[in-house]
Amino acid sequence: MRGPHNIWRLIRTGATFIRTGAMHQALEAMDTPPRLRAVAYAISAPFAWLGYKGDPELPPVTRAITALGPAYIKFGQVLSTRPDVVGDELADQLRVLQDKLPPFDTGIAKRMIEEELGAPADRLFMEFSEPVAAASIAQVHSARRADTGEKVAVKVLRPGIERAFRRDLDAFHFAAGMIERLSPASRRLRPTEVVKHFESVVLGELDLRLEASAASQFGANTKDDAGFLVPQPAWNFSAKRVMVLDWAEGLPLGDREALIAAGHNVNLIGERVLQLFLSHALRDGYFHADMHHGNLKVAANGDILAYDFGIMGQIDEYTRRVYAEILMGFIQRDYRRVAEVHFEAGYVPADRDVDDFALALRAVGEPIFGMDAEHISMARLLAYLFEVTERFGMQTQTQLILLQRTMVVVEGVARSLNPTINMWEVARPVVEKYIRENLGPRAALNDLRRTVQVLGRFGPELPELLKAAIRRQTEEPPAPVEPKGWRYAALVAGGVALLLIGVLLGELI
Repeated sequence: MRGPHNIWRLIRTGATFIRTGAMHQALEAMDTPPRLRAVAYAISAPFAWLGYKGDPELPPVTRAITALGPAYIKFGQVLSTRPDVVGDELADQLRVLQDKLPPFDTGIAKRMIEEELGAPADRLFMEFSEPVAAASIAQVHSARRADTGEKVAVKVLRPGIERAFRRDLDAFHFAAGMIERLSPASRRLRPTEVVKHFESVVLGELDLRLEASAASQFGANTKDDAGFLVPQPAWNFSAKRVMVLDWAEGLPLGDREALIAAGHNVNLIGERVLQLFLSHALRDGYFHADMHHGNLKVAANGDILAYDFGIMGQIDEYTRRVYAEILMGFIQRDYRRVAEVHFEAGYVPADRDVDDFALALRAVGEPIFGMDAEHISMARLLAYLFEVTERFGMQTQTQLILLQRTMVVVEGVARSLNPTINMWEVARPVVEKYIRENLGPRAALNDLRRTVQVLGRFGPELPELLKAAIRRQTEEPPAPVEPKGWRYAALVAGGVALLLIGVLLGELI
């Protein structure tokens, strides 16, 4: 119910932002219209005393968000992937949100396990620890299964979290609608769209079966990736509010000194993290979109372990090919080709000049190639690229924004392990392999075979479709333009021809 009762919640939110000193920074970062800023201050300032104080050790915006509770923390995390909305500086601040909250009682967690799995936790697990991690939506316990003795991670949703999130989501929707009504200029910030995006992410995370499914899919995609492991769910021990995964034992990726002391090659690990991310994004179109230090470990044998699959990114095959061609064009410093790819993909309006766009892209790429290896950054290049394409009228590509944001995180991880890493040299073999397999003659044949397979499903209907098209043509009077019936018949005939080609290809390949 997005009614006036939400006003009190919004006043409390604004009061907290005022009290923590976060209001100015947040409004400035999002380039909020002056009228909307005035309204925000007018409503919130008189009630500043009602705001939460938060942790004074944290930066202002992070301090305000953590003080407001789990829904706001998760909202901040999601916004950290949208620098197009909040700006780069605030996105960086939000990215380091510490999702550490006081844990809830282990007894409550055990009761929830019994409710969800239909058996007491003490019967299902021979060991069950106190919480080892507590986040905004759930907490994690280590346990040992009674049936197999296997050590597992048990993730349990916070009690009442669904209701709390729905209440705050209601307030977020109400606020977005008010903002758009009070300030039409603010619509360029797309507040309603941003809240809908957040809602889709959160509702997925509130059903742990979906996260288990993400882990399962990610694991299937990456099972042949040497030196990379994804803990898999125990489906018969997982439900909406409880998820059980293989235990991921290893050193935190953020502890460089401990990794070196354990004998690991941190330079190689840094390169591997970057190559794995690019491989997942390009090869599979399905990547871990929250691949920071806290979600990665290194096993004793050097394998990289990933976990926490609440935020995953997806890119369709066509977008992957466009992205790979753009990256390869920059690697080869072929700015004309990069420009042509943007036009061919429809990212830049056709009425713009391709040569002017190529010159603008050269201004993006050349300064980066003039940098020392340790300063070369694909994430920085993509950020500059989006600035230029925006000037040329490119519509925001949400899936590429998430990809670019994750690239920033992954680069940060790689550089923390190897400060002198050359991003281009590390990325080049992954991009070249993808292009070789997906943009060459073999890829064209595979595309044709898939097209034939689709047309093949309509094979039994083709004779009747052809008869109907010819019949309509003989019954209709001649038209001054190309006859619709013959055009349709030509399409059907083309389908038949493709089927024959497909048969031949099947014999040859």
